[in-house]
Amino acid sequence: MDYSVLEKSTLFRGIPAKELRDTLETVPHHIQCYDKGEVILRLMDEASRVGIILEGRAEAQKPFPNGSQINVSIRMPGEMIGPAAVFSTSHKYPCDVVAIEPITLMMFRKKELMLLMQKDVRILENFTTEIASATYMLQQRLELLSYSGIAQKAAYYLLMQSRKIESDKIPIPDSMTKWAMLLNVSRPSLHRELKRLESQNMIQLETHHVEILEPKALQDVLTK
Repeated sequence: MDYSVLEKSTLFRGIPAKELRDTLETVPHHIQCYDKGEVILRLMDEASRVGIILEGRAEAQKPFPNGSQINVSIRMPGEMIGPAAVFSTSHKYPCDVVAIEPITLMMFRKKELMLLMQKDVRILENFTTEIASATYMLQQRLELLSYSGIAQKAAYYLLMQSRKIESDKIPIPDSMTKWAMLLNVSRPSLHRELKRLESQNMIQLETHHVEILEPKALQDVLTK
């Protein structure tokens, strides 16, 4: 087990690998692997497990009865899946969490995670920060979906990510198709609007990233 991976995780940030190894040896947990496309957590299942991604990526997906789907977020190595649901009063997962590539997770049940927090206050602080950050990101996600125009959605996403990573170069999330799904729009429509913003010298569209050239002009798109 490479504990240096866990050192960088949202739950164990700031705790040296040796301390993590000693702590985890006293708390039950297990390692679980899923293939690409497998459902890790299922919508409305009993929320009993929290996972930390060690390798691979997962996507939270909200399906609807009419067959449509909103892609809520992509979770990366070091990030948690399921914490809010496990500690909620409903005890149900609010969406599917699906492996978008082969994935390995460290899984805890609620009582095991609580035991970890009791053993080290830093873990409790990290967990609280993660839940607060997830709530904030959900609010931003709701604001993104409130925009009706595709250009507005793209502009808001780029500005939001720019503030988050403190850079004007925003990575395209996995692919243009995946980005379009995150914005809940079609790929051709998103590409067309990005090219239009590029023609107005607001952004520079590259293969794997978008560079913001005129943040003020991009901000003005949100009010149109």
